[in-house]
Amino acid sequence: MRTRTSLLGLGFVSPALSLLFAFFLMPVVLTTVFAFTNMSTATGITGGSHVITGNLLRDLGNAGIDNDVITALGEASFSVTSETLAAAADAGVEPRFLGEIEARLMGQNFEDARSFESALKSLPSRPTRIRELKLATEPFERSILNTRYASRADMEAAITSMAPDAPAETISTIAEASYTGWRWIDGGNFQTLLDRPETIRIVLNTVFYVAATLAFNVFVGLFLAITTFYLPKTGAGFFSVLWLLPRITPVVLYAVMWKWFTWDNGFLYVIAEQLGLPAFNYMKGSVPTAWATIILVNGFVGASFGMILFSGALRAIPIQQLWASEVDGASRWQQIRRIILPQLRWPILFVTSYQTLSLLSSYEQIWLTTNGGPGSTTTVWALEAFNTALNNYTGNLEYGMGAAMALILVAVGLVLSILYLRMFRFDELVNKPRIEF
Repeated sequence: MRTRTSLLGLGFVSPALSLLFAFFLMPVVLTTVFAFTNMSTATGITGGSHVITGNLLRDLGNAGIDNDVITALGEASFSVTSETLAAAADAGVEPRFLGEIEARLMGQNFEDARSFESALKSLPSRPTRIRELKLATEPFERSILNTRYASRADMEAAITSMAPDAPAETISTIAEASYTGWRWIDGGNFQTLLDRPETIRIVLNTVFYVAATLAFNVFVGLFLAITTFYLPKTGAGFFSVLWLLPRITPVVLYAVMWKWFTWDNGFLYVIAEQLGLPAFNYMKGSVPTAWATIILVNGFVGASFGMILFSGALRAIPIQQLWASEVDGASRWQQIRRIILPQLRWPILFVTSYQTLSLLSSYEQIWLTTNGGPGSTTTVWALEAFNTALNNYTGNLEYGMGAAMALILVAVGLVLSILYLRMFRFDELVNKPRIEF
């Protein structure tokens, strides 16, 4: 009976577990996998081919590959084989002329176009026009440059045919470097992040943004909840609805409203101009005003969230405790300090941890307002990860690097969650009330 009950319970839970795996665990797993690759727009996500380009030959020369091998790979030769004859026929070369090439030049190799053209000119059916003769030579060209090979073995065979004296180690190095698909690069992305000079600035921006906005969210949300708790129900309901507007307003419309409020000729601009104060674009005109805008934009949304949770928790406090404290002569501040705040530890822990993780991964309000500016002074880690992986100005989206940045956010969030649980003594919060012992 117990086994049947367990299976029935597992059946009810399985849809939730499937959703958890599909929408939470799988993205984390894929992010971890991508973080250790060089996957990008250039490499693609399904693999690539092997191609040697002029730029690659230059890089290989700078890396110490023998110049004779580089020269051999960069040169084009001409050969008459059954494959090149078939290619020439497909290209529309005159059949009689092809017959003469096969009869007299079959199996011969020519080092350059000039020697091959000289040989073709000796044939009776050669084209009379120089351009037609040059076009007829193209199918017989053998060049490794800009030719795609599906496998590494095919590339190594092509390199050997062009540079037969090249050592096996050199051939292997060139074939490895010619791969255009993504590779496993161990911790290369993380090392690149450590070496970038702008990483420290982005980290400091993120710490400041999360700390300042979190403080606004928690303290303002707590202040609003306690204030409305002591107000009459009609007034409390009105103010609660007003503070909910930032949360229920669509994020794009919310950003547009802030732009109207802070941009050139906006509300603040006009007021400041009338009062004789500095009037400029407060959203992007200076670093302090840009940060103030970002913190307020996100802070009002987070404060409304905190207010909802704190208000609900306040309603759960037995009103008799407050009545008894008033009989004992307690002031409002003493009620807040001795009765309300101690019983709000769990809601405060939840709001603090939730808002920290939310702020670490949030970028949309910043992207829609300052876009990390002026310059990159308000760029935070999540916004940089988004731009790297999905919105790169260069056009080459670096999926691997963006995944590495996202994975760091996940690790930081886990560490902070553990710290919060210890700071707020989570084990005590989930213990049974002493009255039940």
